[in-house]
Amino acid sequence: MKPSDISLLHKLGAPTVSPDGTHAVVAVTLPDLDADEYRGELWLIPTDGTGEPRQLTAGRRDGEPAYSPDGRWLAFTRAESGGRPQLHVMPTAGGEPWKVTDQPLGAGKPAWSPDSRRLAFVSRVPEEGRYGDAKPDKERPRRITTLKYRVDNLGFYSDRRSHVFVADPFASRASVPPAVQVTGGDYDHDEPSWSPDGTLLAFTAARHDTRDSTHYSDVWLAAPDGTGLRQITDTTLSVGQPRFTPDGATVCFTAAAPGPTGRTLVAEHRGVWSVAADGANPPRRLTEAEPYHLASNGVIVTTDDGVLFPSENRGSSDLLLVPYDGSAPEVLISGPREVYAAAQAAGVIVATVADQASSGELVALRDGKENTLTSFAALTPLPLEEITTTAPDGYPVHGWLVRPTGDGPHPVLLMIHGGPFTQYGWHVFDEAQVYAAAGYAVVMGNPRGSSGYGQAHGAAVIGDVGNVSAMDLLALLDAALATGGLDTGRVGVLGGSHGGYMTTWLAAHHGERFRAAISERAVNAIDSFHGSSDIGWSFARDLYGDDPARWAELSPLSHASRIETPFLIIHSEQDWRCPVEQAQRLFVALKLRGVETEMLLFPGEGHEMSRSGLPSHRIARFEAILDWWERHLTA
Repeated sequence: MKPSDISLLHKLGAPTVSPDGTHAVVAVTLPDLDADEYRGELWLIPTDGTGEPRQLTAGRRDGEPAYSPDGRWLAFTRAESGGRPQLHVMPTAGGEPWKVTDQPLGAGKPAWSPDSRRLAFVSRVPEEGRYGDAKPDKERPRRITTLKYRVDNLGFYSDRRSHVFVADPFASRASVPPAVQVTGGDYDHDEPSWSPDGTLLAFTAARHDTRDSTHYSDVWLAAPDGTGLRQITDTTLSVGQPRFTPDGATVCFTAAAPGPTGRTLVAEHRGVWSVAADGANPPRRLTEAEPYHLASNGVIVTTDDGVLFPSENRGSSDLLLVPYDGSAPEVLISGPREVYAAAQAAGVIVATVADQASSGELVALRDGKENTLTSFAALTPLPLEEITTTAPDGYPVHGWLVRPTGDGPHPVLLMIHGGPFTQYGWHVFDEAQVYAAAGYAVVMGNPRGSSGYGQAHGAAVIGDVGNVSAMDLLALLDAALATGGLDTGRVGVLGGSHGGYMTTWLAAHHGERFRAAISERAVNAIDSFHGSSDIGWSFARDLYGDDPARWAELSPLSHASRIETPFLIIHSEQDWRCPVEQAQRLFVALKLRGVETEMLLFPGEGHEMSRSGLPSHRIARFEAILDWWERHLTA
């Protein structure tokens, strides 16, 4: 895989299934290098595996498909080049789509009413005079009064709250009819779903008095016209994805428990919960806190038999069926692969599944038999070699090696993921493939602090993240080097976000192990991160402890005087998760000491640049990284 081959690495969205179970529709997104943007198309796929998938739409960026309950219509979002996504509807029997929303900041998350006559959706509502045609730097100043006022990859949001709307897509096809705003006030509302009888909408919101300083949120219900608003959870959880059960008596949702302070979410497993729709009883957890944890970007679905739930498991993501009575889940899809989202109708389950051969295919389960329906993969990736070892204190460590072709000995890269409460897994990872194809053996794994191995594994780094993670990472590196064919004298280290934190930490504390380092979008100074990051006011204490006096000891920047390793710093100018000052402070500290240091800054990008930034920026990043390794690891 070369850097430009990101144009071949597709991404699947959440699928939708026709009510009769015969067809599925899924969005397929790919980078368009010529246009320097992303293209999204909807594909129609027979679920019995007998017919060929075919492209259904050809918009600039189509996504979020949703079949109507009567099967006659398909709703989806479409964003024209440079525009905001709006809801569209098309007949499933054939015909052109028409636009059904014209929200100034776009619309998304369409949900059909049970009678197939209305669409609920979410849209941000701007304050008057903001986010219009005028240049942002010409707008009046913002008066900030809350801790929560901006988020990475979105920007300021306290002046553009998200609300639930309901639209009649059949009122007129000649013009876009106005939508009914269901929610209001200085609160964000999200993820609407309908009750089976169509009389209620469920959605999430944080409307409690301490919403600005806690992570609590609740499930709310209201009539489609906004009347009868009521809360059905008890403000003890951080909730998402409310879904009515088929009988309408219960609402299931995902949630994590942020503790008595409402601020602790690191290493807290997000599971499936339920609550009576009448709010008569407190919420009940349907999945045990150990070992079940919602996969990253995982989507739940309520069925007649239980809740479809993608759960992380040692680098995999299994699809589980969680019974409504809270008994042990049934494993539907498992093995060395990752399930992200599923849909179900007429006894057929379809799911998006990635593995080491593909970044995502659609898989169908029918009568207990599994069938892969698509073959979107356009690359032949290098395989993953699984590695298990133990840290010096006897703790088990798990990871992978992606080995280049040829005999070697190959230079080696220790690659560290962000989070830290996330996981590397069994899927085609563009970074590992690009570096391995360029001749570097890539070692990556899930040290303590990662998700997928239990809450204790994730919480083990709290208060001493650098030292604890370093033990596991170096043990994994040593285990990989022991497999043979790798050059122990030519080793580099790199990572982004928390991985960037650990890169700087390792360069300072174990610099003799590495010839060069690349730290990207990193936390380097906890004190300034605490105040400047969009999540720092909570996350800093959550991960690094309650004692600000210890933050200096835990900050990689404090140990920069020990770094002699050639050091490349990569950052985005609009990164609000780890603001650019985190890169600048490290750059100045190293440069003044005469360490070989460079800084690569990307304009207009946020924290997610390496995954969803402009394709041209992603390629430029790869080229800079490969150039750095060529200069320092191939000589």
